[in-house]
Amino acid sequence: MSPMNGGTRRRTAAAGAVAALTLVATAACGSSATPKSAPPAPVRSSAAPSPSNALTLPGGLGLPSLDDLKHWKLSDWDTWAKQHAIPQAVKGIWNLQKMLQAKPNDPVVQPQQPTNGGTDPLPAPIAAKAMTHPYTPNAVDGKVFFDVSASEHAVCSATVISDPQHPGKSNLIWTAGHCITSGKSGQQYSNIAFVPAFNSSGAVSGGQQPTSQSQFAPFGVWDATAAISSPQWYAEGSETGGPASQYDFAIIRVQNENSDGKSLEETVGGSVPVWFDAPRDQLKITAVGYPAAPPFNGMEMERCEGGQASRLSFDPARPAMDVIGCGMTAGSSGGGWFAVHNGKPALVSNTSIGPEQSGWLAGPYLDDVAQSALDYISKKN
Repeated sequence: MSPMNGGTRRRTAAAGAVAALTLVATAACGSSATPKSAPPAPVRSSAAPSPSNALTLPGGLGLPSLDDLKHWKLSDWDTWAKQHAIPQAVKGIWNLQKMLQAKPNDPVVQPQQPTNGGTDPLPAPIAAKAMTHPYTPNAVDGKVFFDVSASEHAVCSATVISDPQHPGKSNLIWTAGHCITSGKSGQQYSNIAFVPAFNSSGAVSGGQQPTSQSQFAPFGVWDATAAISSPQWYAEGSETGGPASQYDFAIIRVQNENSDGKSLEETVGGSVPVWFDAPRDQLKITAVGYPAAPPFNGMEMERCEGGQASRLSFDPARPAMDVIGCGMTAGSSGGGWFAVHNGKPALVSNTSIGPEQSGWLAGPYLDDVAQSALDYISKKN
């Protein structure tokens, strides 16, 4: 991807042959994020630990295998969740001034990456196209805001997805794992909030300063109450692309700060189902997001008609990432990748990483690891 935060860009995923998930339930804490620290490097054990002794990441314990994960009970997930709770969001903290201060918080793919097998030639660049105002038909897409620290505010893109346990009444959004936590440094971001169809009316375009929230947040501001990502991202995720990027996804549960009783899906008028294990050779992908690094400014929803994806791999033991040509830059991280399934749009990935100079994007292949994550957070409500 192109630069984020002045040349940086974060899109990262985590998991593989040894894969599991992490529910991040809301904890009652302060609004500012804790400083990053450098914990000991995580250790991956070849012996599959049992759920009773494999519930702390990061910090040196082996990652549970996918087979172990399939046998976890709800109580195992609850134990795991308590160790990765997102701080409680402060109600009403995101006004327009603070949103405009938020910068992309994306990882940068180093020049020598990727190096491992399973990588196709990179696709040709495809120009991003601005969506037409208003965004009402595309209200499932929006922006995620979060605090990295008390003075550092960040932004990603996200999509309203269908909730299997609550059809027609979903409060779930899909984004990148690096949009909720720093990864192996152990920092949980705070005050996570979703704004569907940000700037749908165009009221913030061209440097305008609207006075009413409804002008830039037509469907309100939705605070996060819980989130889930893969243990691989928690154990390995960093500020550069790598094997963790191959499972860089996150699912966030939100609630309307106005508490009018309507779900997110009911409020925006729809949701998008997630298509797991989608046949790569049959997909024509369209990516959507809010790129904020130059030449973009984060105010406009953009899309790339990326076509059939190539493959990119940092670790051949993990499912290769999908790669499309796209000129979107940092800030589009977490934005949905869509393909037609049964005649309707379905989410097949999310923007995770890209190069400093825009031209292509990579997103995680959503397999049964991601599906287990959605099933769990759906049933947990």
